[in-house]
Amino acid sequence: MTHPAPSMMETRRAPRRASVVCSVLALLAVLPVAGVSMFRAIPAEWPLVVVQLLSFTPWMVLPAAFALMLAVVGRRRWVIIATSALLAVQLFWLFPMDAGKPEALPAGTPTVALKVMSLNSEYGEADAAAIVKLVRDNGVQLLAIQEHTQGLEDRLEYEGLDRMLPNRVSEPHDDASGGAVYSVFPLEPNGLLPDTPFRNDVTRVLVSNPGSGSKATLNLTNVHALPPVDERIDQWRSDLVKIARQASSPGNHLLMGDYNSTYDHSEFRALLADGPQGTKLVDVGTASGARFSPTWPMEGPPLPGIVIDHMVTSSRISSSGYAVHRVPGSDHAAIMATLAVPAG
Repeated sequence: MTHPAPSMMETRRAPRRASVVCSVLALLAVLPVAGVSMFRAIPAEWPLVVVQLLSFTPWMVLPAAFALMLAVVGRRRWVIIATSALLAVQLFWLFPMDAGKPEALPAGTPTVALKVMSLNSEYGEADAAAIVKLVRDNGVQLLAIQEHTQGLEDRLEYEGLDRMLPNRVSEPHDDASGGAVYSVFPLEPNGLLPDTPFRNDVTRVLVSNPGSGSKATLNLTNVHALPPVDERIDQWRSDLVKIARQASSPGNHLLMGDYNSTYDHSEFRALLADGPQGTKLVDVGTASGARFSPTWPMEGPPLPGIVIDHMVTSSRISSSGYAVHRVPGSDHAAIMATLAVPAG
């Protein structure tokens, strides 16, 4: 028994149906991207749920790319244009042109190289041996720790950190408010940021290069901003304003630690815009193209990681070798880079 051949009309309907289905799926896939993009584009004081959602902006590039592929299969021009535009926006935010770049110093300006590292130790539970190994293997000369406790300090001393970084400014606490700075170079405590629930200590680091005799002074702020959760979101914004105020003062600044904010928060970008004498600060990780190198969460349920730990420098400081390292026992990763601090 033979079956009748499909009519020409039925033959035409099948690709049209596929085109409609792919176009509709493309629009559904890109809808959340459009929503997040609207919030990202408008620098407003968004409510808590939006602030938390904005942390995951870099991951929006994946549904945007998937939507464009569906749109191409669907062959609807306006859908292709819409999804292409949204993907372009995600790529612009993923590799931002306005991330801030170190300014070019006059020829012959001496600099002092400095290898730095920062880690939120999660209530002092980070593995002390792993921290010391990172310091030793990478030649770290300046280490900032947030959520520092006396227990962690004792374990670090047992593992030999004091022999590598003999200078220390430490305020250990059993809650999340403790902090410590370890250094090869002399340290001078220089106060702390006012009215922040966690300690944000400022330390003057007297950096030198024994080979050339060059010396530099670096103002280090060990940053730990409150997380944007529940009613504490106003305090989170206040913490970032205080950090920006410190960064706007004269001198060479390094403000590194747990900002509990990402480059996609307008509050963090406003901080970067407020450098000394109207210059723009540099987020070393973003300037290094490390937007997909998450620093949190490093343990617990698998979640899309986000970058909330930052090294922020004044524009006269250049950097290289930015890297992110897992540390057992902490839900944060350590961040590391080599800085070139202008001498004088």
